[in-house]
Amino acid sequence: MNLLDQTVGRIALSLPGATRIFHAHHIGFCCGGQVTLREAAKRADLDPDMLAAELEALPANETGSHDWQASSNAVLIDHILSRYHDVHREQLPELTRMARRVEQVHGERDACPRGLADLLNAMHQEMESHMQKEEQILFPMLLRGQGSQARGPITVMRHEHDDHGASLARLMILTDNIRPPEDACTTWRALYAGLSEFRNDLMEHIHLENNLLFERAG
Repeated sequence: MNLLDQTVGRIALSLPGATRIFHAHHIGFCCGGQVTLREAAKRADLDPDMLAAELEALPANETGSHDWQASSNAVLIDHILSRYHDVHREQLPELTRMARRVEQVHGERDACPRGLADLLNAMHQEMESHMQKEEQILFPMLLRGQGSQARGPITVMRHEHDDHGASLARLMILTDNIRPPEDACTTWRALYAGLSEFRNDLMEHIHLENNLLFERAG
């Protein structure tokens, strides 16, 4: 199939290095993973053929990518728990603390991300509830091979993923696409570096669930 007619979620799964390009162009491949590359390019105001060419130019031996399509549900879920659930629980309290500090010290500046700390705190609470539902209800069902019975919980999780995506969009607005001003202090720069890492992690996390784990359940 022509690359432009494949969904961005499928490309992110099957083409090593694709997510790096999607991140660079701000193309959503997790919550928006069901749209074709052609449509995603148009939404991002990019030339579809140029984007396809950039993806096709990726080296065949791109490093740092793992083909999770070949992994069992048990291995994939274990990876999600250790690489994303545990990590988000470490990331969000520290990011909230730094955001609160930046707002307290630099709140009078136009570039200050006022409201970011409250947004991160709300995301922390929402994601903790979400992850607990996965850990206690959905993942055990999938591990027992109850994919057909899990369709209801999966629908709920997909809706909550959309909410997380909306929160990330708000985060990007508040932080000027996570770009600190040139004279930003050390804490401000550390905060934005952490936000960039968190955003990328959350997008990869949602991508693996929406476009692979949940799709397997039927």
